[in-house]
Amino acid sequence: MDPMYLFYFLLGIVIFFGAEFCGRGWNGEVTSLRQTTMLRGIAAAGVMLHHMGQKTCAPWHPRNVIVHGLDFFVPIGTLFVGIFLFCSGMGLFKSLKAKPDYLHGFLRRRIVPILVVFFVSEAVYLAVRLAMGQRMSLLDGILYLLGLHMANPNAWYVIVIPFFYLFFWLAFRLCRRDGTAIMWVTLAALAYTLLGASLDHSAAWWMCGEWWYNSMMLFPLGMLFAKYEERVLNFFRKGYWLWLAVAFTAMLLLQQLNALAADSWWGYYGETWGDPLKVVHRLGCTVMQWLACLGVVVFCGLLMMKFRIGNRILAFLGGLSLELYLIHGLFVELFGYDFMEFTQSLYYIKHVPLYLVVVTACSLASAVLLRQACRPLIQRLAPRGGSERRLPAAELREREEQNPGAQGDRGGEQEQQPDAEGVGQNAAEHGGD
Repeated sequence: MDPMYLFYFLLGIVIFFGAEFCGRGWNGEVTSLRQTTMLRGIAAAGVMLHHMGQKTCAPWHPRNVIVHGLDFFVPIGTLFVGIFLFCSGMGLFKSLKAKPDYLHGFLRRRIVPILVVFFVSEAVYLAVRLAMGQRMSLLDGILYLLGLHMANPNAWYVIVIPFFYLFFWLAFRLCRRDGTAIMWVTLAALAYTLLGASLDHSAAWWMCGEWWYNSMMLFPLGMLFAKYEERVLNFFRKGYWLWLAVAFTAMLLLQQLNALAADSWWGYYGETWGDPLKVVHRLGCTVMQWLACLGVVVFCGLLMMKFRIGNRILAFLGGLSLELYLIHGLFVELFGYDFMEFTQSLYYIKHVPLYLVVVTACSLASAVLLRQACRPLIQRLAPRGGSERRLPAAELREREEQNPGAQGDRGGEQEQQPDAEGVGQNAAEHGGD
């Protein structure tokens, strides 16, 4: 028997172990921190498997190095990123509504921790690149250390998300109405997408490909859902099983249309054949990917309305996802058929099941070490003090009665973003989808 069948079987067990069916009732924790942490754990594993799939069996590799087994994950990295971004936007809005002074010190608390981990990981990648024999000028080395060139090509998300933190902070600082603020964040996401679609692919600089922008619209969509959460959930409770079947069918159909748009209809690489409508075609592909991501998010949300997921493995992955996202690509390359496309890898593991085990084990261990190494500096630069005052329960209930769309879990911190304590850290994907 192909050992990859066993892998997919075990993956299913990891995802659904400990899940509880709610029977005729509903999962009242569907958007709670605990449940979204579990969902992020699944997405974190998916991102890592996506990159391993790209390295082992993506169709753009030479035939002699393609080894099948992880083909399922090659085209779906964007979908996992969409989950993270949706949870991020949702969590930000829910935290804002639960804490009246949430925006005070927001940028320091949210941006500093991810930048610390980013720059430490970039230094690690640069050191490994040099140790593996990459030759570069002093200027190139400085650009890598500053993050202007990507020593870790998977780290685009950590560069982009601080800008969206800033958009969120500015919008809710300057706008009195939640709907207006969400509109401005949405416009920022649209402008960012248009900028990304107008740029051709490049090797090292920022905005070097469609993976930098093709899922960012899920961020404001998560905020919009959080504003009208109870209304949306009540809508889907009526005829739930029909909606679940429709969502499952739509998810599969949208992914097929997404693949056709990127591979057959339009494509992102119009600069290679002189496409005069390359920007329009990129935007068309991007819209299809937004819809595909939204289809996955809706189906997962509907499923979680009836199934309460959770186990220690998913909680561990969900809490470690920032460090895991930043460090796993190093081992994807060190044990792949080459290293960063410029030299031989440290040790080529062609047997996919063994490659899976080695890359996963090394990534998890290194992610833990990376967190421990960064923790003292993060605590020094962005201490988590008592500036975030939660609303008293009575006041929160009064606000929810006045604005039913703001209802949600009252169990504390809702934000699904990277922080020094590892609560709600994001992962992302890079290219090739």
